[in-house]
Amino acid sequence: MAQEYEQLLLKNQLCFPMYACGRKIVAAYTPYLKPLGLTYTQYVVFMVLWEKGSVNVGQLGSILHLDAGTLTPLLKTLEKEGYVTRVRSKEDERVTVVTITGKGNDLKKKCKDIPIELAKKGSSLTEKDVKELYRLLYKFLEG
Repeated sequence: MAQEYEQLLLKNQLCFPMYACGRKIVAAYTPYLKPLGLTYTQYVVFMVLWEKGSVNVGQLGSILHLDAGTLTPLLKTLEKEGYVTRVRSKEDERVTVVTITGKGNDLKKKCKDIPIELAKKGSSLTEKDVKELYRLLYKFLEG
């Protein structure tokens, strides 16, 4: 069958392999995160908070490329579970500051080996490939 619109062929879409890889990556993390009661999105929120301790919701969204509509319910859940606190900024009440709690920091010990375990599973990419892919993906995100 002749294709009238080449731009609509799945094989011509950059977005599709990126989407499929994202799903494959999240699936690889799931066996490690599920026993901890975490989703991948919650896990990356924790990664930011373990590094910074405290950020406002806007900064968190910018770092993770997520909107407030995605972050707000997620942060409410983490707060309810005692992992974070959410407080209005004293300087600007429109800004909510998220701070990791002791319980949230304790979770870091349980997660510390996850990247190592996933790296052990390996892939067909060389270290050079991984660095180039990382560079290109961030170039795409910034564009």
